Amino acid sequence: MYIRIVQVVLDTPVVVSAFRSRHGASNAVMRQVAAGIVIPLATPALFLEYEDVLKRPAQRAVSGLSSADVDRVLDALARAILPIETHFMWRPQLRDANDEMVLVAAVIGRAAAIVTHNERDFMAAAARFGLEVLTPRRLMERLEE
Repeated sequence: MYIRIVQVVLDTPVVVSAFRSRHGASNAVMRQVAAGIVIPLATPALFLEYEDVLKRPAQRAVSGLSSADVDRVLDALARAILPIETHFMWRPQLRDANDEMVLVAAVIGRAAAIVTHNERDFMAAAARFGLEVLTPRRLMERLEE
C-alpha cells in the first residue's frame, strides 16, 4: 500500500476546531499529523497565533484542556511542524491581514495546499501562487483516494 505524505499549512481555525470537537474532519487531519502523514508547515508567527488562540480561556473551556494540556499539545504540534522562515514580504494579497501569514507559509514552504474552513478568502491569492485551498474534509477525502 502506498502512503502519501502531504505538506500543508493549517489555518488557525482548523487547529482550533480539532480541539473543540474530536469527531470532525479537523480532528481527523490532526490525527494524520500525529501519524506523520500530514506535515504542517508554519512560520513562527503562525505558530504563535495557534498558541494564542488555543490558550484563550473560552477555547480551553470548550476543549476541556487545561493550560498544561495546551502546552503539551503545542509541544507535540511544534515537533510535527516543518518550520518556515520568511525572508521577504509581498503583502497584502488577502483582505484579512491575519490570513497573510498562512499564505506566506504556504508559498515559501511550497505546500501542497492551504487547509482552511474559509476557502473563499484564500482562493484568488492561492491561485496566483498555484496553491490548492482545501477544507479539512476534502483533505481527508484526498488522503483516502
